[in-house]
This record gives sequence, C-alpha cells and structure tokens, in this order.
Amino acid sequence: MSNLKNVLKNQEDKGQGITVNPTYAMKQLMIKMKNDIDLALPKNLSSERFQKVSMSAFNNNEKLQNCEPTTFIAAMMQSAQLGLEPNTPLGQVYLIPHNLNGVDKVQFQVGYKGLLQLAHRSGKLKTLYAHEVKENDEFEIDYGLEQKLIHKPLLKGNRGDVIGYYAVYHLEPSGYSFEFMTYDEVAKHGKKYSKDFEGGIWEKDFDSMAKKTVIKKLLKYAPLSIEMQKAVAFDESVKSSIDSDMLLVESIGE
Repeated sequence: MSNLKNVLKNQEDKGQGITVNPTYAMKQLMIKMKNDIDLALPKNLSSERFQKVSMSAFNNNEKLQNCEPTTFIAAMMQSAQLGLEPNTPLGQVYLIPHNLNGVDKVQFQVGYKGLLQLAHRSGKLKTLYAHEVKENDEFEIDYGLEQKLIHKPLLKGNRGDVIGYYAVYHLEPSGYSFEFMTYDEVAKHGKKYSKDFEGGIWEKDFDSMAKKTVIKKLLKYAPLSIEMQKAVAFDESVKSSIDSDMLLVESIGE
C-alpha cells in the first residue's frame, strides 16, 4: 500500500508557502490513494460512493478538518476494510475528532448498527439484536444450567425508565446466547473506557452506545467472522498509518 506519510509530505512540499484548503488537500489525497481504497473495499461497496461519503464526513465537520490527516485516512481505511460507511444516518461507523496528548486526531468507532450489519453478512450468526428493558416491563433472566430470558414490554401505559440492556445472538444452524447489563453498569463502562463520554456520542445517543456495549460483551464468546473480529478490534482506536490489513497497524496510545 502507499506510504501515507510520504504522500502527505509530497503534498506539503508542493504547497510550501501556500495556504491549502483542507477539503481540497484531502480530496487530492484520496485521488492519490484511490487504488489503496479500491483494494480495501468489499465488492458490494462502490469506491466512488465510499469516497464521496468519506469526503462528506470530512467537509461537514470542521473539527475533523483540524485533525492530523493521517489519522483521518487511517480511520477511513478501517471503515473501508469493514465495508461500512462513516458518519452517515445509518449509524454504521463514526469518525470522531479526539484530542490525544494535545494533538487532534481521528478516532474510529464502530456503531451499534454497524455490528448488526456485519453479523448479518457473516453467515455465522443467524440473528443478533439488542433491546432496552424498562422498569415496568415484564423481564426475567436466568443464567443457570438452562439459560432463559423473557422480556415482555409493557404495551399500555408508562413503561418507566430504562433499567438495563440485553443482547442476543442465534447461531446458524442452532444455539444461542445472551448478555444483560444494568443501566448503571453500562454507564460505568462508558465513563471508564470512552474518551468522549461527556459531550460526545454517548451523550448524543446513549441508547445506541449502550446496545453496542452489551453486544460487544456478548460477542466475546461468539464464533465471529473475520470482519466481526476486525470491527471489535478496530473499535475506539486511533491509527496514523495504513496497511492492506489495518489490524497490523498499532493504535496510538494515550
């Protein structure tokens, strides 16, 4: 694959003494990297559409434009290798500006719906889903020798506040498992592990992030496709270089 830092350096050398518009610079960078992007994408996803969606994500967020370009491209390539579109209403993948040791970089986050999409594609999981449980719902859970989960949402009247979340997978051709976390457990997890719990995506869409959290906990014990393994490994990472397999690129630490 292209040496990303060399490509950027060549652009900087050509533009010495000239103020370059970030959008123009990123568009030119994507043109230079078209072959790398094409190779990373699955056949079912158009390279032209993916680049257009990625540029839209970049153009619509000034904070992303202020991040190190290498980290935006690396996060974009992680999206490409998973075949998921970044920063769209589909909620598959999020490219999030994040200050790391005083420098703005782009963090990759897989969305709740991105995990569902990958599970659907995998062929290993027949179904994967998550739901919130509210205090007035009928809910019963048993982790004994014969696992059992019963959830009957209250259909009339006030369901009350959310008290927890659960995720379930069914295997192909048979078998299943589930995981449950209380609301407080999810919030504690988010505060501990998310760099932008306050003011970030957790605050904007706690419900989706909570479902993603319980799904990821469940998937630790599930037979996963390569794509699903990558999604779990990529989640909440910051990288500054690219490879034909982004799993081989180390994440930048705090």
